[in-house]
Amino acid sequence: MVMASSNINRRSAKAAEDAASFDQHLSRLDDDIRKLKIEFDIYFNGSTKGRRPPLEARARLEAFIRRLSDNRSVSYAQRYQLGMLVSRYSSYRELWRRLMRTKGEDLL
Repeated sequence: MVMASSNINRRSAKAAEDAASFDQHLSRLDDDIRKLKIEFDIYFNGSTKGRRPPLEARARLEAFIRRLSDNRSVSYAQRYQLGMLVSRYSSYRELWRRLMRTKGEDLL
């Protein structure tokens, strides 16, 4: 009986640790989206001549989003927060694509 109780405690501690880790990943995703938006704003406002669009940072962020989306052991609240962040990133990505097209570059 004691072993079953300790297994349950270990599982619940592991689940709490995973939830906290996923929350940290979500806050990192929020920060990364904000930083990428700033990089694109700098690029589109032309503060530096010959500057290239931050496509590498965008690719890293999309890979991170895919990794987070593949995690199936998250709560509904965490899934909702991830969906909100992905939605915000998607709207930015569409905006950047349109701005790139009007600028004459078709890299996105």
